[in-house]
This record gives sequence, C-alpha cells and structure tokens, in this order.
Amino acid sequence: MTETVSYRLDGQVGMITGAANGIGRDLALGLAEAGADVVIADLPTQAAAAEETAAGARAHGRRALVVPTDVTQVATIEAAVAGAVREFGRLDFLVNNAGINIRKPILEYTEAEWDTLVAVNLKGVFFCTQIAARQMAAQGGGRIVSMASQLAVVALHDRSIYAITKAAVAHMAKTFALELGPQRVRVNAVGPTFVSTPMTTSMFTSQAFIDQNLPRIPSGRFGTTTDVLGAVRFLLSPAADLINGQLLLVDGGYTIW
Repeated sequence: MTETVSYRLDGQVGMITGAANGIGRDLALGLAEAGADVVIADLPTQAAAAEETAAGARAHGRRALVVPTDVTQVATIEAAVAGAVREFGRLDFLVNNAGINIRKPILEYTEAEWDTLVAVNLKGVFFCTQIAARQMAAQGGGRIVSMASQLAVVALHDRSIYAITKAAVAHMAKTFALELGPQRVRVNAVGPTFVSTPMTTSMFTSQAFIDQNLPRIPSGRFGTTTDVLGAVRFLLSPAADLINGQLLLVDGGYTIW
C-alpha cells in the first residue's frame, strides 16, 4: 500500500535564524502556516522586527518565541537553543538563514571584511547546526536546512567571499549529513537565485544588473521568498525523509549554463 506523502509540519518546533526580516521572516510565517511552532532568532537590535514576525506566526494559530541571537557568538546560540527547548520541550528543525554580503571587487576586500563574512555566513552556520544537532540527536532526530546560494556552484563578479562561504555551506550539509544520518538528523542546503529582500534592494533597482542577469535565467524571472519557502518547507517535511546532504538549487536554471 502506498504511504501518504505529507508536506505539513504539524506538531513540530523549529528555529529560523535571521527571521526578523526578508527571507527569514517569510520562512518563519510560511512554516507557521504549515503547522510549526517557530523560534525567531535574530540580533538583539532586531527585537522589534522579530516580535512582528512572531506576531504574524501567532496569527496562523501557532506558538512563537523570540530569542536574541548573534550567530557569531557560540554562547548566544547555545542560549537560544536552550531557550527553545525550555519553552517548547524539543527542537525538530533549524533553518540557517542568517547571512550577509559585501559586494566589491576581489582585489579590494579587507581582512576585516573577510572576517565578518566568514563569521556570519560560515562560522555561524556551523555552530548553529552543531548545537541544534546535539539536541536533535538526543531527542531522536530532526532536520536542518541551511541557506546557501546559486553562487555555491558558479562565480559572479564582486561577490567572491560570499560565494566562497556559500560553497562551504553547501559542502557542510554533506559533512553533517554523513556523520549525523545514523542519529536521524537530516541536513540539506537550499541555493536560491537572486531574490529581492532589504539586503538586495540596490540590485533590483539597477537596470544594468537586470540586463546582465535576467537573460541567464531560462525561467524568465528572478526568485521570490515564496520560491525559497517551497524548497525549505519540502526539505523539512516528511516528504523529504530520504533526502540528505544535498544542495537544492532554486535558481530558475541560472546555473545550467
């Protein structure tokens, strides 16, 4: 008899980093709509916006908790996970969404800019994954999805360090999946194309950027936060139970050239 495939997240508890704004906010709201209780993890300076995200999740009938979190500081990650477990009793999934970009020519980056990008995009993802996975392994399993990028597999001018960190995030999914598979912790990554968010507004108001990049997308359009949500929700759902250590590109075909 064929089993029923479910894309619902009813009864699950999940943490989303960088969820006060942009893609992270829409992920938190979309995952709440799918039935999950959500933990909104973002910087203390984003507290007001994080509370707005939490209120939106509650409007879907779900519970929501805001935990101040700086992903570059391991102690705050540990406190966030502990707070989530204290409030909800468990942590079923994590979405590593927090990330930053500094766009400039490769010969002009400074050491400080390298350190900043690596601290948020790579160190932060590693330790959020590690700390959340410890809890998941102890409770019998869980799912982790990390936000990579189409630039994990192709290069683009003026985004070299960002692309390097996102390639590392994609490979990180493989390494965690390999070691944690036996504990029923599934780890995957999602690689979106260009998506309009507060962090990328300047790109989408540049006709030169549009003219350069839109023709490279066979699907004929840039991405939306809804596109990203669809991939993340799928990977977190029971329907993706046998998908592990993968990078799911949501790029409209940008990387097929």
